[in-house]
Amino acid sequence: MNDIKLTASELVAAYATGELSPVEATQNALRVIEERDDEINAYCLVDAEGAIEQAKASEVRWRDGNPIGWLDGVPASIKDMFLTQGWPTLRGSRCIDPDQPWDVDSPVTARLRENGLVLLGKTTTPELAWKGVTDNTLTGITRNPHDLSTTAGGSSGGSAAAVAAGMGELSVGTDGGGSIRIPASFCGIVGLKPTHGRIPLFPASPFGPLSHAGPMARSVDDTALLLDVLAMPDYRDPAALAPPVSTFREAVRRDVRGLNAAYSPTLGYVDVDPEVAAIVKSAVQSLGDAGLYIEETDPGFTDPKPAFDILWSTGAAKWLDTFPAGSETKVDPGLRKVWESGKTFSASDYLGANAERAALGILMGEFHTRYDVLITPTLPIAAFEAGHEVPPGSGLSGWPDWTPFTYPFNMTQQPAISVPAGRTSSGLPVGLQIVGPRHSDDLVLAVAKLLEEVRPWP
Repeated sequence: MNDIKLTASELVAAYATGELSPVEATQNALRVIEERDDEINAYCLVDAEGAIEQAKASEVRWRDGNPIGWLDGVPASIKDMFLTQGWPTLRGSRCIDPDQPWDVDSPVTARLRENGLVLLGKTTTPELAWKGVTDNTLTGITRNPHDLSTTAGGSSGGSAAAVAAGMGELSVGTDGGGSIRIPASFCGIVGLKPTHGRIPLFPASPFGPLSHAGPMARSVDDTALLLDVLAMPDYRDPAALAPPVSTFREAVRRDVRGLNAAYSPTLGYVDVDPEVAAIVKSAVQSLGDAGLYIEETDPGFTDPKPAFDILWSTGAAKWLDTFPAGSETKVDPGLRKVWESGKTFSASDYLGANAERAALGILMGEFHTRYDVLITPTLPIAAFEAGHEVPPGSGLSGWPDWTPFTYPFNMTQQPAISVPAGRTSSGLPVGLQIVGPRHSDDLVLAVAKLLEEVRPWP
């Protein structure tokens, strides 16, 4: 076929009937990469030869009736933060030497291989995934497929842009302050930050309790299928959770009508663009019409940004302190400021911020005894001009200033998903965020599925 634009679920259904083969799907993804990635810049590494070999092996398994997983043969990518055997993991930095052994797979990479997904390559990230847009001096600027003049968001911007543009059906990103949900919102895809520990990480992230990995896809069903693949324990992560007791691909179809949802349009303190606010409000009304009980209310916390800044900057400083001498002259200037800021905090400052994080988690735990989920905008704005950390002319000082709906839920470690809610008058996607109590990844996915059904996204 000359043009394939299917979800992963649709692809595997076509594999099962013989209508399509993994080789055809992989060739299509590689063709789209060749045609579009020069302008989008979603990939920092593409292994076309290796991908075709993987696809051929998958084609044999499907022909023999022995696929090794629900996503066997689906073209996918991974953010260049995950160790990958045979490929360098440069994390968007000129300070990491590519000429060294790359002989270890992270848990994410290992699970993808074990389940037969076709790894196309690695997607772009800002240096060490430090900010909410995707650009660096190593690979340049990653752009939004919906409008190339705008940012794809970040720090998993390459993954979001790749999925949105059809350069692979699936990707895996990381999220320490919104880095899956931000680009998912800007690029019009689904992005899930699951409960902390649901997807094992190795090596351990210096950002510690803030760090999550998660699936990114063009549909909620695909997101659930990929979470099934990734949500297996790995001995290298001591914080990894036990295996799920049921599959997410089944749980996503749970009937959630009649559940109680809190809708907080501003969290009580966020200034939201009126057009974004109207789009999200309309989507929430659709959920109410579909059977959710919606109450407009705020969870009751003040902006935790000061504590988040301490946790974030000290993690960055700890990581960068391991870099070779002279690295301070090579790293992104914005990251260097974070590095310098992190060095000013004491152990007592860090423990105090961590105590605030725990208190916020307790507050949200109590909140969810009354409300099954919390619904907010994913972001207060739509995508802005590419190549800038903050919207030009906004007067904002850094990326957390325009991501106030995302980073609080890294601090609480709750599952949170961004789902497309609509488009602005200029055609830019707007995301809606659904947050659930810890360990309720299945519930968050099910509510997201309901939104997808009542607000179909082309």
